Amino acid sequence: MQASAGLVAGSHNRNELVVIRQDGESAPKPLEQLSGQICHICGDDVGLTVDGELFVACNECAFPICTTCYDYERREGNQVCPQCKTRFKRLKGCARVDGDEEEDGDDDLENEFNVQQHGAAAALGAEAMLHGHMSYGRGFDSDVHHVVNTVPQLPLLTNGQIVDDIPPEQHALVPSFMAAGAKRIHPITFLDPPLPVQPRSMDPSKDLAAYGYGSVAWKQRMEHWKQKQDRLYMSRDDNGAKDFDYDADAPDLPLMDEARQPLSRKLPIPSSQINPYRMIIMIRLVVLGFFFHYRVMNPVNDAYALWLISVICEIWFGLSWILDQFPKWLPIDRETYLDRLSLRYEKEGQPSQLSPVDIFVSTVDPLKEPPLVTANTVLSILAVDYPVDKVSCYVSDDGAAMLTFEALSETSEFARKWVPFCKKFNIEPRAPEWYFAQKIDYLKDKVLPSFVKDRRAMKRDYEEFKVRINALVAKAQKVPEEGWTMQDGTPWPGNNVRDHPGMIQVFLGQSGGHDTDGNELPRLVYVSREKRPGFNHHKKAGAMNALVRVSAVLTNAPYMLNLDCDHYINNSKALRESMCFMMDPLMGKRVCYVQFPQRFDGIDRNDRYANRNTVFFDINMKGLDGIQGPIYVGTGCVFRRQALYGFDAPKAKKTQSRTCNCLPKWCCCGCLCSGKRKKKKTNRPKFEMKKQTTKKRDALPLFALEGTEKGVEGVEGENVGERPEEKLEKKFGQSPVFVASTLLEDGGALRIASPASLLKEAIHVISCGYEDKTEWGKEVGWIYGSVTEDILTGFKMHCHGWRSIYCIPARPAFKGSAPINLSDRLHQVLRWALGSVEIFLSRHCPLWYGYGGGLKWLERFSYINATIYPWTSIPLLAYCTLPAVCLLTGKFITPELSNVASLWFLSLFISIFATSILEMRWSGVGIDEWWRNEQFWVIGGVSAHLFAVFQGLLKVLAGVDTNFTVTSKGGDDDQFSELYAFKWTTLLIPPTTLLIINLIGVVAGVSNAINNGYESWGPLFGKLFFAFWVIIHLYPFLKGLLGRQNRTPTIIIVWSILLASIFSLLWVRVDPFLAKSDGPKLEECGLDCF
Repeated sequence: MQASAGLVAGSHNRNELVVIRQDGESAPKPLEQLSGQICHICGDDVGLTVDGELFVACNECAFPICTTCYDYERREGNQVCPQCKTRFKRLKGCARVDGDEEEDGDDDLENEFNVQQHGAAAALGAEAMLHGHMSYGRGFDSDVHHVVNTVPQLPLLTNGQIVDDIPPEQHALVPSFMAAGAKRIHPITFLDPPLPVQPRSMDPSKDLAAYGYGSVAWKQRMEHWKQKQDRLYMSRDDNGAKDFDYDADAPDLPLMDEARQPLSRKLPIPSSQINPYRMIIMIRLVVLGFFFHYRVMNPVNDAYALWLISVICEIWFGLSWILDQFPKWLPIDRETYLDRLSLRYEKEGQPSQLSPVDIFVSTVDPLKEPPLVTANTVLSILAVDYPVDKVSCYVSDDGAAMLTFEALSETSEFARKWVPFCKKFNIEPRAPEWYFAQKIDYLKDKVLPSFVKDRRAMKRDYEEFKVRINALVAKAQKVPEEGWTMQDGTPWPGNNVRDHPGMIQVFLGQSGGHDTDGNELPRLVYVSREKRPGFNHHKKAGAMNALVRVSAVLTNAPYMLNLDCDHYINNSKALRESMCFMMDPLMGKRVCYVQFPQRFDGIDRNDRYANRNTVFFDINMKGLDGIQGPIYVGTGCVFRRQALYGFDAPKAKKTQSRTCNCLPKWCCCGCLCSGKRKKKKTNRPKFEMKKQTTKKRDALPLFALEGTEKGVEGVEGENVGERPEEKLEKKFGQSPVFVASTLLEDGGALRIASPASLLKEAIHVISCGYEDKTEWGKEVGWIYGSVTEDILTGFKMHCHGWRSIYCIPARPAFKGSAPINLSDRLHQVLRWALGSVEIFLSRHCPLWYGYGGGLKWLERFSYINATIYPWTSIPLLAYCTLPAVCLLTGKFITPELSNVASLWFLSLFISIFATSILEMRWSGVGIDEWWRNEQFWVIGGVSAHLFAVFQGLLKVLAGVDTNFTVTSKGGDDDQFSELYAFKWTTLLIPPTTLLIINLIGVVAGVSNAINNGYESWGPLFGKLFFAFWVIIHLYPFLKGLLGRQNRTPTIIIVWSILLASIFSLLWVRVDPFLAKSDGPKLEECGLDCF
């Protein structure tokens, strides 16, 4: 992958491929010549001889082979050239092997009998295994027959010690060889995309030693190691949960040195804080039961409709509270040890062993998502504290905007100065806009004398960079009639946003990606997927899936981080924080993603509209982390690539129980059964059993599927004789390179393919029809079917048995910008709620999906709550209307309270406040943040959530699609100028109407009490409290409605007053709660009136 290749644009379906040269190049380079002189076996550079000349292994045909492959072929192979079949001659600097001619002309006594070191031999063995898993075969003439009997001397590493006393025939790594009469298979460069992948055949019934993967001695050691690990898992199970969390204080945990200690640990909430909290929850649940018993058994006969509506609403609120409360039963904190991570994977004098990470940044409209914001996010990624060869940044431009492309080009040039400055002085954050905007002492902890001078120079360079970006934005305001053209005069391929080819540009890569100090920079790749009319592109989820495939073809890192374009890396060690969980040898294999909390810049101190969402991120998410992990919130999340591919999580071995498992775990009574349990006969239909069997086959390791030519016995259907490669193509698509990359659990790019062919394949996997008839969006990648694809994607992973981790570093890992004005905030909440309604009305609804998988019950409660919360808007709107109705009619929703009833009401209010106070105590959330969250729950519930329910019903039932608005990511120069900005939206009408009718009801109720005397004040207090509860919760909305200098649109006031007046007059004219009578009831007074 080279940065000098230029912009590659094309369409796989149309068989088009164009390489647009960069400005300054004399002529466009043919795509076939981008690779250079590389080895046709392993893909490495051929290298030089000891004399400094180009290494040539075969003097007859000059077939390109590197020194490593040449030595390996002479020692372990058939000792002939793969192309011309001429026997290799010993070259200078190479060791002598059996069969070398005595009269060869080189006298190289000092290297003639040298043997390679163990490290190089181990690398060759691993390379042979890699090629055994995935290589492209080429047959030779059948007259060449060789049987390899030489066994490489590969020492085995066990528990940090080298074991050399095992017989050579029992070594765990055995070179793959072919029997006599067979053709030798040599991996070749992948140059022809239609050439199918030929995975190595493996028979699961045979011993793995036949394929070079194991032996008897190896199996014995592995079995001993597994038993030891099982004991570790049993000793660390502290909460009874069968996940892969562990207790760092377990006595059997190997703590031999600092590098062997765990990379993270759980920090349970102190018992003095969590036990009272749990006790109050149970008390509140009991009180709630008695409260509902009283409300149901004591109807209000003269206001029966009001009473019935209020009881239904209260029951719904109670169920919603249960779904929200019990997933917070086991909150935990976590702590990471970055020093142990470095000791284990970054040993001095050796290459870093940290896993590579592909980072995705998605953007659509550069006018709503300013390029300067995206540039700061990319710069913070390129300057992250992580090995540069392990980081690749992919920017998805789903709007195919030339403005984004040119801004990214400017960003790549500025990064050559910015990245060395960040790493030299270790500054935080590494997004220049926010670094220079900090109002702190920037000289603190800085000791280098050149810092002040370099900082001033860098600030000047950044200001010049901002001017160039602003010039590009100003130029993009007016689109030319002929469309945009690039610097060399080539028309921009994305001039038609809805009909353009796929585009890929490698700005920074292995060649050309160096900073001003000469150090290598991380990879930076621009990607714009192909779009054509008539295709469903699935918005952001489709763009993310395209990035998954492109990154798998080009770099194939085992882990991926996705960020919104406005979320920059605030903590340069954020990737290391996530690797403390992902690369942990005990728990890492079952972790599908590590979610970081969202933190925001540019929010006013009062946080009027609860943009920080602190209650959710610091209370709810901590509670979920103690069960099966937090839900995925769309950004700031590090994924395991294999989990996104729809594979099941590794299964933990269940320990044998001495008690009967007939009864549930919570049952404490004695078991009535004796003896063995009889296997229950299932009466499920055949197609369900077939589906389950197919699912089990999908969960098998992929290498077990390779080479299986026959179907599974006992399974009927059309897919009985389906080959594994066909099955993988149906799941992942018609790309042999991408399918081959999915077989590598630990990631890694395919070195057997040239950069030219990789770019061709990358264009292929982002074509608009690639996902047709595949499982992309259904079981693989980001899941389609909802505008909130994040919740749905995380839910599917948890159903596959994976668990997630919630990581809260001391310094926030990522920070973003939030829509701080009322209109944008409500539209954002509307989009989230609409996605939840879509999930609720789909087949993926947590109420009925995912049973029998790995989803835990409390985790299911949280997902149910995340999908049904918009429906709470209907009872909430009715409940907020009741105070005004009661004040206007003189009726109330409860009868006159007795002493016992007053006790239940008082107990309920006390338990509600006690629960909230104890939550704030163990979570650290402030009372002001908690109160803002309560207020906006009512504001969003009676506006955005209500509209989301109706829009979701129209979309699912009537097919009427509604487009969401991308929230603004930038503001004016004034820090909080957008706070008072006001935009017309129909979402403002319901809460405004509620405010007006409740205010009218308060005025009417007080006036009626004044007219009727002292006795009417007593019943009025309950109604006034009810009305003020609504008004206080809507107070932030009222302040936002008035805005600065009372700039509320007239249409809002007119419509709200009109609706409130009609509602009030209707209740004055027709009062259904007044007793009906034919006329006045007359009684004799006892006086003679005549």
